[in-house]
Amino acid sequence: MMGNKGKKLYIVGIKHSGKTTFARRIASFFSLPFSDTDLLIEESEGVSSRDYYRSNGKERFMEKEMEEAMKFSSSNPDGFVLALGGGASDNALLMQRMGEEGSIIYLRREEEGMLTVILKHGIPAFLDPEDLSGSFHRLYERRDRIYSSLSDLTINLGPYRDKDETESLIIQELSKHGYGRI
Repeated sequence: MMGNKGKKLYIVGIKHSGKTTFARRIASFFSLPFSDTDLLIEESEGVSSRDYYRSNGKERFMEKEMEEAMKFSSSNPDGFVLALGGGASDNALLMQRMGEEGSIIYLRREEEGMLTVILKHGIPAFLDPEDLSGSFHRLYERRDRIYSSLSDLTINLGPYRDKDETESLIIQELSKHGYGRI
């Protein structure tokens, strides 16, 4: 039996894959506390996580992301659901600590169609405006490889579809593998 480790769920995935939306729904279904590292940083620092990143740089942002994630974990010893930013894969120490503290759940979407969703919110700083599709492809492949190799469970969500249908799929997969309850 996995004990509380199976109730400490770190939800990871590529930007705009539905991490926050479905982490909130998972938490509600299993009656567990929920948060999101971007929200925790905003509450702690009084600025958006994006502004914190711009002001402090990638390294300090990754340290802050880990600090907030571990603080949330220790303040919820009986379990929680925490959504991480899409770039958590770049934070090797955070990925290691999450694996030690709880279970990493990768909400995986197919690459096709994701760039269109991401660009609806503007061009993110991590993409090359001169080579949007190429830079996204390389980023997707790298992050997908990391998340796939370090996650305790990968849930293939396929293309975007009805949120209730997707939630049912996620809950079914989590329950089938013993996550969320002990």
